[in-house]
Amino acid sequence: MPGPVFIDGDDVELRTIEREDLDFCRQTLNDPAVRPGLAATDPLTSSDEEEWYERHVVEGDDVHLLVCDDGEPVGTVGLNGVNETFGNAELGYWIAPDYHRNGYATAAARALVDYAFTERRLHKVYANAFAFNEGSQRVLQKVGFEREGVHREQAFIDGEYVDVYRYGLLAPGHTAP
Repeated sequence: MPGPVFIDGDDVELRTIEREDLDFCRQTLNDPAVRPGLAATDPLTSSDEEEWYERHVVEGDDVHLLVCDDGEPVGTVGLNGVNETFGNAELGYWIAPDYHRNGYATAAARALVDYAFTERRLHKVYANAFAFNEGSQRVLQKVGFEREGVHREQAFIDGEYVDVYRYGLLAPGHTAP
């Protein structure tokens, strides 16, 4: 059973990740339809997920939440590399393939970005998307992110080098010079 609701979004609940959610996470992250979009190259075992959970969820400073619809887990969303000094963090998310194209990633990203700006007082949230991952690019654009640049042939995915697009979103009321 997912943890308590931390953010109650319009179309999703963002809940704390608990140990009993790790099997869902491991199964989804090992899914061939999910791995390439996350650049996950190695199979994940139960002990790998347990180690990640301890290091990043229990002891870490980042924010990792389970995306749920009526208590049913559909993916995760997080703020990684939270830098209070610079006032920024990287947004990351994934949704299980059975739940793609239902707006979960957009709703989760929107809710977590709002949290980042209103409760964490961050100035900027940024994200990376592979050039081939048009779905992730659409999510970011719907939430209001702007493409800021391209890291040419930055990643090696499925036997070829691919571009990584960098997106950014400034807190409301701030605009780039």
